[in-house]
Amino acid sequence: MRTLLINASPRGSRSNSLKLAEAFVRGLGEVELERVDLCDLRIEPCRGCFACWKATPGTCCIRDDMARVIELERAADLVVLSFPLYYFNVPGPLKTMIDRQLPTSLPFMADDSAATGSGAHPLRYPEMARTRYVAISTCGFYTAENNYDAVARALDHWPGAGVWDAIFCGQGELFSVPELSSRTDAYLALVERAGAEYAAGGISEGVRAALAEPLFVRETFERMADASWGVDERGECEDEAVSFTRQMAALYDPSTWDGHDRVLEMRYRDRGVRCQVVLGREGSRVLTEGFVEPTTIVDTPWDVWCAIARGEMRGDEALGRRLYTVEGDFGLMMSWDSVFGAAGVGGADAADAPVGEAAPAPGSGAGLRPPSMATMLVAWIVLWVAVGVDAAVGPVVSLAVCALLPLAMARHELCLYDRISLGVVGALSVAMVVSGATGLLYVASYAAFGLLWLGSVPTREPLCAAYVKYGYGGEDALANPIFMRANRILAAAWGVLYLLIALWTALLGDAFAGWVLPVANNVATALMGALTVWFEHRYPAWVASGKGLRALFWG
Repeated sequence: MRTLLINASPRGSRSNSLKLAEAFVRGLGEVELERVDLCDLRIEPCRGCFACWKATPGTCCIRDDMARVIELERAADLVVLSFPLYYFNVPGPLKTMIDRQLPTSLPFMADDSAATGSGAHPLRYPEMARTRYVAISTCGFYTAENNYDAVARALDHWPGAGVWDAIFCGQGELFSVPELSSRTDAYLALVERAGAEYAAGGISEGVRAALAEPLFVRETFERMADASWGVDERGECEDEAVSFTRQMAALYDPSTWDGHDRVLEMRYRDRGVRCQVVLGREGSRVLTEGFVEPTTIVDTPWDVWCAIARGEMRGDEALGRRLYTVEGDFGLMMSWDSVFGAAGVGGADAADAPVGEAAPAPGSGAGLRPPSMATMLVAWIVLWVAVGVDAAVGPVVSLAVCALLPLAMARHELCLYDRISLGVVGALSVAMVVSGATGLLYVASYAAFGLLWLGSVPTREPLCAAYVKYGYGGEDALANPIFMRANRILAAAWGVLYLLIALWTALLGDAFAGWVLPVANNVATALMGALTVWFEHRYPAWVASGKGLRALFWG
């Protein structure tokens, strides 16, 4: 399919509408593409002399680039018109190009009442009757609805009713904001899908409805748009860091309010700018004076925060490298994605957050839930409890549980550590039954469990990380240095604990025969569990604060 892409934006290659048009063309598949940028061509206004009808039929008397454009139109099967909305109509370069279409028509009157309700002129070139047109345009309002009436009516006259289709999109300026790329990229993917459907016969109603959805709800968009001008309520210029913070505040989702107002204080240390975002039940507001007590303080260089917001740098990685610090309630950072998730966003993810906790990711298997640590723990716990109760029957019970666990956890994906645990516990159970050396193998089981934890520390995915990563972005969490460091420390701590349990079970087992030893082992693991919960809560906040070791324990 020979396709002509006409970029009619005065911005040229920087056009937001062009981003949509290029996505649409990608969706078309393999096409013979020609592109023209009207702002780079010399196309003079029509003189209204009608020489192209009388003196030189089919040829304009003006010698400029318009002749080449008409030649490309005549050869095209599809013409994609890409343009922004200017004062509720097409921009000047495109209007001039349309005015210069006169040589493509014959001067005779034709009836077009079925389509436009008025007269028309027949085409001079029969091959242009097969050409189809798609108009792709963005505007600066929150929606395209009711803003393209004049454009649609004009297109019904040229190129003609029934031969053109359109994608009209509001909030067009957002496509040039890197910080919002996750939302705009999702929309561009939808436009690309529309291109594929058009090539296959027509854009579906479902895709059309999705394309008509605003990128952000009206209030959110208009707050961001107002803040983007970089002036305060009095119309005076303000620091771009303040303007950026106002736009960030516009993305606040009030449904995340937990009953207590939160005050995020942004300190852009290299610019000497300080401002606060108050997050309440009704919405957010930005303070540049009259500050209140902050609950979370982010101290950052301006360029670092911008790089994070644009997706050029991982926020968690920057935090791990101490490029910025966080004090106070670190929970806000962990729930950043939801807090600044822009309530009512039309079907796409919110902008990337500096330190966000993503929604739980599914397991890699089709329809499976993420791995559950219960699968691994049940196998080991049943071995220790059952053998502790009855040295003869316990191994048989343990072996049966290992066989049944995969069935019981069939809805969950089995990770590497699940498989290792089931294999090792099953092998130990069989060895106990065959050899009768239950006591020795019982001690060895604790040592094996400890070595499993310790052996995972230097790997790409420490044991605990394999299970909890799904609450922190899935595979992305493995690139988070704070997450990985915390999980390596915890894996090492649990590994050492179980080696110690194996040691004192071997040395003191006879002295504490009966119920004392199991109780002691359970108390030790319970204390380590409590320590783990404390560490998970304190460690990220301590790293984020950039303070000394003392702060880990006393804040």
